[in-house]
Amino acid sequence: MKKVEIDDFARIRKLSDLNLSPSTKKAAFVVSEGDLEKNGYNTDIYVYDSSHNPALFRLTSSKNARSPLFLDEETVLFISNREKKDSVLPETVYQKISLRGGEATEAFRLPFPASSLKPLGDDKYLVSGIHDLALPEDEDEAKKYIEENKDYEVFDELPFWFNGAGIINKKRSGLYLYDDVLKKTSLLTDKYFDLNGFSLDADNGKVVYWGNRFESLNTHKHDLYIMNLETMHVDKVNLQNEYTVHFAEFVNDTVIFAASDGKKYGSSQNPAFFIVNEDLSFAPFLDLDPSLLAIGSDIAGGGSSVHGGDALYFLQNIGYTSCYRKLTPDGEVITVVDDIPCVSMAQGYQDFYFIGMEKDKPQELYFKHHGITEKLSSFNSDYLDTHSVARTEHFTFTDKDGVEIDGWVLLPDDFVQNKSYPAILDVHGGPQVAYGEGFFHEMQYWAGLGYIVFFCNPRGSSGKGGGFADIYGDNYGVRDYNDLMEFTDEVLKRFPQIDAKRVAMTGGSYGGFMANWIIGHTDRFAAVASQRSISNYLSKCLTTDIGYYHNLSAIQADPWTNMEKMWKHSPLAYADKVKTPTLFIQSDEDYRCWMGDAVQMLQALLMHGVPARMCLFHGENHELSRSGKPVHRIRRLKEITDWFDHYCNRK
Repeated sequence: MKKVEIDDFARIRKLSDLNLSPSTKKAAFVVSEGDLEKNGYNTDIYVYDSSHNPALFRLTSSKNARSPLFLDEETVLFISNREKKDSVLPETVYQKISLRGGEATEAFRLPFPASSLKPLGDDKYLVSGIHDLALPEDEDEAKKYIEENKDYEVFDELPFWFNGAGIINKKRSGLYLYDDVLKKTSLLTDKYFDLNGFSLDADNGKVVYWGNRFESLNTHKHDLYIMNLETMHVDKVNLQNEYTVHFAEFVNDTVIFAASDGKKYGSSQNPAFFIVNEDLSFAPFLDLDPSLLAIGSDIAGGGSSVHGGDALYFLQNIGYTSCYRKLTPDGEVITVVDDIPCVSMAQGYQDFYFIGMEKDKPQELYFKHHGITEKLSSFNSDYLDTHSVARTEHFTFTDKDGVEIDGWVLLPDDFVQNKSYPAILDVHGGPQVAYGEGFFHEMQYWAGLGYIVFFCNPRGSSGKGGGFADIYGDNYGVRDYNDLMEFTDEVLKRFPQIDAKRVAMTGGSYGGFMANWIIGHTDRFAAVASQRSISNYLSKCLTTDIGYYHNLSAIQADPWTNMEKMWKHSPLAYADKVKTPTLFIQSDEDYRCWMGDAVQMLQALLMHGVPARMCLFHGENHELSRSGKPVHRIRRLKEITDWFDHYCNRK
């Protein structure tokens, strides 16, 4: 059997964007795989149709198809820029293709970056799209404006950039009506309104959408609107500028939405469910304290799993598993898919298609019918048949505060009891996300090299409610740090084969914060790799896309009223105490954890004589480890592994 190699993430197929036909009997989804030669990813659409032979088949072969949507039982609409116009103006090209065969043909083009398209019938569509307030409406004038301003950026609002989206100053997401007969798009929302999402009730001709209008500062506090598509009349559900809406859906002609006010746990507070009354007031419906997230992985695709109908269907992270749940109009919560530890997305009503990961395996497509789950695909079977994959060993321990923590260890395939091993502690981002038992490429690679890899869900993680996730304010870097150090002690006790002098640590985003925090508070690790990190909350809150609201909320302080508290919880404050050799991995388009924080920490360590190194990736963002260019992902993992090999003396 082969060991997991450094570039195997490109060979493992990711599944995403699951969408069902009107009858819900057919499923379309995207399959992505890396292309090392072109340094990118190929994406095509597959369909599962039990009446077809074979039932699972590839629908497109363009290698750049995405966002499939059934127009009817036999026709799929999808985005694919096969034939690009020679224009500097943005556009989105939709193609359509028949399940019966034949080539895809262009359906229409929209003059903006589009997403979340929904058919209304009569060749009309609702779609969300990005428009630039600074761009002239006249096409020739717009081209001239772009050419004249290509070397400049103007910032006069917050946020002015956003990770993965680039510069967003004066850009808004709006709700559009597209008429394919008239070839006309009409903006239905105010030009300054920023749309966060919408949901369609096609049977009753209504759409619910949410977002907020701003001209200089996006507060991320939303209002909810219900539009009658026949009369175009809009009713506003006034959320009193207090709530952030996560989603809203029609359930039997009633709107149920998930929202949080942040009063208890700040901007990371789990949402509660609310119902919209006939008089457009809203009322609490159910508070599950749910985390609406999937389990973390570096080889998993995603997509939306929320939809309405006879009930509200949604994905929820419970402990270290993710499952698909049903909230009925009378408030009953039913778990309808929990057979697989890591469900990443699902669709259905009575029967359910879903994409998930079995224990220690990459994604596949599944179907649940009458309580029985069937695996429908085998995209990654050949890989598993030829590679040795480490098995996650789960255990729990109780920290000094009496809180139970879930943890795991990956042992090398050739593990023997009487041998000494180096080890790696891997800390997840978030912090409100969770590790589970799906496939994680980087950890499998390290285990294949002979490292014992261990990881856990300390306090701050999702899946166990807001109280467990509460590390904000004075608890930031306290409860979580203590759990991680106690977990490390527990692993060393359970596995005496680990050489305590050859233990490394890494983490990204929040995990990068924790890497920087750890090296300022202990020298127990032989080496650390700090990825897309946070070092200084004074700079973080004033440079990044979410800094001015999320990070201030997390620390519960700002630079003008409590600078001392922000500095106290900044790893940079303890950089003069660092002795641990530290590698920094950073991307120059990471607007979530701006490179300034990594640069500050790097310089501080070098000034104090600590071995330190930084690898800065051009053109990458916060998602480098999950969706960065394949060559960059390989270099990133090689940098980390070489650093650990050197200081952990891996033989």
